[in-house]
Amino acid sequence: MKIQFHGAARQVTGSKHLIITEQGTRILLDCGLFQGLNTHELNQNFAFNPEEIDYVILSHAHIDHTGLLPRLVAKGFSGPIYCTDATKDLAVILLGDSARIQENDLNRINKRRANRGEELLENLYSADDVEQTISQMISVNFREKVQICEEVSAYFTDTGHILGSAAVSLTIKEGEKDIKLFFSGDIGRPNDKILKNPEAFPQADYIICESTYGAKLHEKETDVKAHLQSIVQRVCVEQKGKLLIPAFSVDRTQELVYALDQLAQEGQLPPIKVFVDSPLSVNATYVMKKHPECFNPEILEYLKHGDGDAFGFPNLYYVSSTDDSKKLNDLKEPCIIISSSGMAEAGRIKHHIANNIEDIRCCILLVGYTTADSLGGQLKAGNKKVTIFGDQYDVRAEVVVMDSFSAHADYQEIIEFLSCQEQSQVKEVFLVHGEYETQQIFRQKLIDIGWNNVTIPAMREEVILN
Repeated sequence: MKIQFHGAARQVTGSKHLIITEQGTRILLDCGLFQGLNTHELNQNFAFNPEEIDYVILSHAHIDHTGLLPRLVAKGFSGPIYCTDATKDLAVILLGDSARIQENDLNRINKRRANRGEELLENLYSADDVEQTISQMISVNFREKVQICEEVSAYFTDTGHILGSAAVSLTIKEGEKDIKLFFSGDIGRPNDKILKNPEAFPQADYIICESTYGAKLHEKETDVKAHLQSIVQRVCVEQKGKLLIPAFSVDRTQELVYALDQLAQEGQLPPIKVFVDSPLSVNATYVMKKHPECFNPEILEYLKHGDGDAFGFPNLYYVSSTDDSKKLNDLKEPCIIISSSGMAEAGRIKHHIANNIEDIRCCILLVGYTTADSLGGQLKAGNKKVTIFGDQYDVRAEVVVMDSFSAHADYQEIIEFLSCQEQSQVKEVFLVHGEYETQQIFRQKLIDIGWNNVTIPAMREEVILN
């Protein structure tokens, strides 16, 4: 049996790991889109034949884990795609949104390529490809054995990263023995405000583990609500400015709304308007409400004793239309605007930041992971000037970072997640989904506490498992 690493290898995006069994069965773990600068050609072609893939298993719905699935289908993959029910529901909206973004991005890229006399790129996929992809998805339950084929079974456990996110334990028969392979997907944080804690998983022989924050410890947040309330009070009440929050549409937006809902119920939220300005966030919130089976006991108790809705309170407005979004730019009164993308690199939030970044009364609150080259990353780094839509702006608005809303486990939390394993029985740990420098630091941390054979596979590296 062997594994080929076709994405998220010494980088964060493009999660894609191909398992080839002794009998030749080909199972793809995730099929993510490469994101960031100069990735368009990388997304055009697979380093394997999509027609030869027998099965796909998804960890969760984020685009860097699912975003090339419609491309895979368009290029000939016709097999089943296994994922949790919540992941399937989220994929409907996230992949549909991705198809629209790909088409818009391609038009812009091809104009530049045409001007340079370069060959034009083809569209990655269409809405029809997304529809076909969804039809191939098979929903599975957490903690239930699924027989993928005669030689392979799968067992999904909750990772608490986003709604429906799962780690996958595979049992692969090779002759008289079983090989136990574990894929972590993305690991969430314990004590998430909405989701259950990451679960322990069965003993593995081999582990493929994410390492996004493998060199970082999240700051301790004693009281998230109190911190958020103090920012709202200072910015919106005392300074009479706008609080702009770039937030990923799935989970981070809902977690923010839930915190504000609690403050409103407790009488701690000033009577200001709160706008969730993102059609994707609106749809994701509807999906979230469909899946209370993913919720932790605390929010279930809150729903039981409240009005039954943790994502709705007076003065909260969900904005879908473009015209209504544009009207927010003309709004003079203090308000809170939560909008995607979380890295502030695209979407409506970029317009809101451009319109308010030079106003000293306003504040940009960063609540999630950002790459260094994204607008959010530049603001987090303290840049005094940034470029938005080709124009340069002075950063006069306050920039605040709240790591407590991060969806990724830090290195200590990953170590705790792995602690359910008997280290001596694990033959090798493969670190994926992280920057190479971060992975090298995390690799040493694991070795220091007794983990052996910790490997950082390179892009398209092939490893044989015995």
